[in-house]
Amino acid sequence: MTSELTEAAVAATIDHAILKPDFTRTDVDRELDVAAEWGVFSVCVRPSDVAYAVRRLDGTGVAVGTVIGFPHGTTSTAAKTAELRRALEDGATEFDMVVHIGALRSGEDDLVTADIAAVVEAAGGRSSDGGLVTKVILETSYLDLEQIARGSRLTEAGGATFVKTSTGFAGGGATAEHVRLMRESVSPAVQVKASGGVRGLDSAVAMLEAGATRLGTSASSTILGELRARAAGDTASRTEDTSSY
Repeated sequence: MTSELTEAAVAATIDHAILKPDFTRTDVDRELDVAAEWGVFSVCVRPSDVAYAVRRLDGTGVAVGTVIGFPHGTTSTAAKTAELRRALEDGATEFDMVVHIGALRSGEDDLVTADIAAVVEAAGGRSSDGGLVTKVILETSYLDLEQIARGSRLTEAGGATFVKTSTGFAGGGATAEHVRLMRESVSPAVQVKASGGVRGLDSAVAMLEAGATRLGTSASSTILGELRARAAGDTASRTEDTSSY
């Protein structure tokens, strides 16, 4: 599949993560510049960085998203919706909320669905009805396969646009097995985002092949740099083969 992927196509799947709690303004600036340089789809920044990122990326075509209830998902629904509304005011257009992990593991499906639905409503409703993009992070390293499948179905029931694997801050991360399970557990109306541990081109391709349509990663330059290098190598090989006849 690698030979079929263009740099632009892969860049269009990437949400460049800028979420480390210890990042300084200089660190944030560096990562925003990486996103703009490689032309990724979006950045996913800390809530307090949204307005700044929107100003700095103006004119680049890179969208700005943020996280809600991050990283544990255990804030109240009221707090999550308030956080989203502020991020919306600051200019964010995509919102990655963390599911209430304990409620999901406890089988409190109504609570989980209502929590998701409230966040989706705060973002304007389902994307198909004109709302902004909402993603639900399941934190798969804490879940068994049944819980991952059920969490995916509850994500769809709540009206979210994407179901997402991980925050990247709980150990573990995306696996092809989990991405395939999530893809199989929802209808085509819901997309899958692989996040956590996507650090190179091979892992990125594995997630896309498993059914992800968006990648959350802080390794955008590594992934796209590897793809550019391989493409250059393929071109050189073809040129050498042609010249040998």
